[in-house]
Amino acid sequence: MHDAIGIPACFSAGAAHQRPADDDPGGVIRSGQSLVMSVYSTKIAGRCRLITVTWCKNLLLHGLSVSVQGQEGEDDYRCKVELKPWYFWRKTGAKQFMVDGITVDVVWDLKAAKFNGETEPQSDYYVAFVCEEEVVLLVGDQKKDAYRRTGCRPSLIEPILVSRKEHLFGKRKYSTGIQFHEQGKGKFHEILIECNNNSNNSVTGSGADPELEIKIDGNQAIHVKHLQWKFRGNESVDVNKTKVEIYYDVHDWLFGSGPRYGMFIFKPIPSESAESSLSTTAQVLTHHQKSRGGLEDEDDDSAGGSSGFSLLVYAWKVE
Repeated sequence: MHDAIGIPACFSAGAAHQRPADDDPGGVIRSGQSLVMSVYSTKIAGRCRLITVTWCKNLLLHGLSVSVQGQEGEDDYRCKVELKPWYFWRKTGAKQFMVDGITVDVVWDLKAAKFNGETEPQSDYYVAFVCEEEVVLLVGDQKKDAYRRTGCRPSLIEPILVSRKEHLFGKRKYSTGIQFHEQGKGKFHEILIECNNNSNNSVTGSGADPELEIKIDGNQAIHVKHLQWKFRGNESVDVNKTKVEIYYDVHDWLFGSGPRYGMFIFKPIPSESAESSLSTTAQVLTHHQKSRGGLEDEDDDSAGGSSGFSLLVYAWKVE
């Protein structure tokens, strides 16, 4: 359905146990769109719930999709907005829905948003979630404008960024960024993933020795030689006195056919929990290896008490 200001926006319940297409890695490549998904935990309608904010981009438009976790066993509450080029002056709006009998408002202003070629806005925008006269989650840098428009105070409980998932496309190099501390208080670190794979799907026949290199802020964090034998693994590195667990799985890069991705996880580990970080990361990736379709229970694991933030990167090879 269309709202009064001309932005295509809809709420859909979907069938029980049906996952949104944005969560399907294969669906991303089939649709030809890049995607960034951030999952937050905050208090809504009397309990902690997950809010997912997804930005996508294709050749024609940018898209914004938000969802709020429903009760256990129930579908999420969803809102989708398409930002088409001919709606440049109409990129503001609001939607309202009920969560367990409590009103939740989603309010956005993207009319001056600067994307700078990226999938998600880089500045001059906000997306606010309001429940019981409190702004329970505010994404974007125009915070004063958001509070003024909603007329609501910030929530006393700060939301927590649980995870971030990105789909990147390239032939050999992939770049992104991460803040290792919650609420954007830490330094922004640049991540570069590079694979000099010349195997052409037949590692042993090409005579090449593919290698994987991951750099953080220009410094080498991981360098894996003989990748055809070490296509899956993990290492712990120190970045500015922060321990970061890095896991990689590039099996499909080497042995797959057609569109394929390598999967990477970056998980900052508080010093007191460093001992248990390996087992936590291994559990997540064991599930990934079993499903091979994505980390389907990752959000549930986070909600259930898995410690800290994690960045998941799907690096798609474009031939």
